[in-house]
Amino acid sequence: MKKIAVTAIKEGAVFSAPVYIEGNNMFVPAGIAVRKKDIARLQSWGVQSVETEGRLIDAASAPEAPGAAPPEGIYEDDDAHSSYMELIERLDEVCASIAGNTPVQASSIDSIASQILKAVREQRHSFIGFILGGEIKGYSTAKSLVNIAILSALMAQELKLPDCKVTRVVTGALLHDTGMSRVPAEIVEKKGGLSPPELQRVQSHTLYGYKIVTRELLYPEDVGLIVLQHHERWDGEGYPRRLSALAIDMGARIVSVADAFEAMVSQKPYRNSMMGYHAMKNLLSDNLRRFDPDVIKAFIQIMGIYPIGSIVLLNNGALARVVNVQGIAPLRPQIKILVNESGTVFKHDEGDSVDLLVEKSLFIAKAVDPREASAAYA
Repeated sequence: MKKIAVTAIKEGAVFSAPVYIEGNNMFVPAGIAVRKKDIARLQSWGVQSVETEGRLIDAASAPEAPGAAPPEGIYEDDDAHSSYMELIERLDEVCASIAGNTPVQASSIDSIASQILKAVREQRHSFIGFILGGEIKGYSTAKSLVNIAILSALMAQELKLPDCKVTRVVTGALLHDTGMSRVPAEIVEKKGGLSPPELQRVQSHTLYGYKIVTRELLYPEDVGLIVLQHHERWDGEGYPRRLSALAIDMGARIVSVADAFEAMVSQKPYRNSMMGYHAMKNLLSDNLRRFDPDVIKAFIQIMGIYPIGSIVLLNNGALARVVNVQGIAPLRPQIKILVNESGTVFKHDEGDSVDLLVEKSLFIAKAVDPREASAAYA
């Protein structure tokens, strides 16, 4: 990897290989022109340099925007990551408008929901991997909402909900925390415990959100119920109405699980993220308190015990990344070897692909924190 100073990157620059921020987070895929706002984003984050194994190529021969058809030879994951970033940026603009009481067209939200549904149909594995992947700075709220919408879409499909209901669930997931924009910033950003009145104000975000979604954005009641009820609990101990079990809207039950998982695996200012495996273990130990058991079952079917993107240590000492899950055998996913039993490191996805359902002699010894594994993989 060679470093390139941000000050040396010009609008329209195109590189022959992906360009990364801090070695992990993709800044722009190969063959895609750098936009003015991309450079501005780096400057706002204080990033001094980026890295690439490629070279600067002729911008005239490449697409001008991430949505354009990529030239031959671009990796599918590069294209998927570009789409993922575009979704986050578009939703970030919607969130800013809602927070600023600026009118928002429901059609812009519907477009994002449609793009998410298209993505999980065509690039499912890549998008699941991004949820456990590297951090994206500056878009914490929008990234979280996109991730929750992706997970909600997958669960709704696994539960065989009608297509129209799946779309409503995705829309509700994108908007489920909209009411937080009506909670005073000093309460939302407060460090330490909240007083009872402050806690009540935070919990009122479900009611604020319901009103925004149904009265301002004019979405139908089933979308509003997702926003209103996503903090209700299976055992009836949630809020705002202490509903229980099947009295809670199905969409709200789905978003509740997606929200909990995403919160556990995402990096927060006040704590490190939890590995996907441990987050799954927490969900499995719920025991009919917070979540619908059928929704949890559907989540395991699509995510496995070791979600896509998880780093795992095998019984032979090899290090691998989970690339696909097996619904019939959640403990035996398909993996890609990163470091083999002899210590050989594969940096460019050159390691063997192994189906643990077929290779019975191999099994996962434990999940590994990617940050701990990075030294061996460097």
